Amino acid sequence: MVLPFSILFQNNHYIIINKPAGMPVYNNKHTTQQSVEDFFPMMSKRKDGPWLVHRLDQDTAGCLVIALRKQALIDAQHCFETKQVTKIYWAIVQGKPQENYGKIDTPLLKITKNKQWSMQANPTGQSASTQWKLLGSNGHISCLELKLLTGRTHQARAHCAILGHPIIGDTIYNSKGDKERYLYLFSREISLPLSPPLSAIAEPPKHMISELQQLNIL
Repeated sequence: MVLPFSILFQNNHYIIINKPAGMPVYNNKHTTQQSVEDFFPMMSKRKDGPWLVHRLDQDTAGCLVIALRKQALIDAQHCFETKQVTKIYWAIVQGKPQENYGKIDTPLLKITKNKQWSMQANPTGQSASTQWKLLGSNGHISCLELKLLTGRTHQARAHCAILGHPIIGDTIYNSKGDKERYLYLFSREISLPLSPPLSAIAEPPKHMISELQQLNIL
């Protein structure tokens, strides 16, 4: 069996993969859909691992860090907990921001309505901070580089919507979201200050390439 994703980085302690859009990270016994965890036996034969260091939404593609040892898991998760990880995403959004860069500091609170939950701006929510930069635009759509300074659920998606430029294909935060379309968001780059340092850059998923070429980014 061949892995259904590319390996961006690998040593004796970690693997970083380019997770496909639409693939869940966790195994679900109630579905036949393959997850990243289903391929762990192909990554290591050891009994103490592998483990997911963090997670990505099922609809989000890109860099995902996997630990092959228990101590490696602890070390990497410490980097996340202490906000030492550099996380950069690319998102294709509707419209064009008036500025070329900015920062969103909007707390997010999980709200459930009509059996559907989402992360909404709320002063009582968890602090969330995202730096953004415009990479390209044709006036109708834009590509934003998002640097997540915190790691809240749906942070990139919610903050883009709060900015007034929701991500294309987002069926939760974009009223024009198309259920037949993938989410136009991926984890472009990740870096952890371990010894030796851990870093990787992912190529965009196939469904985003045409738009990125239109915007002269690829």
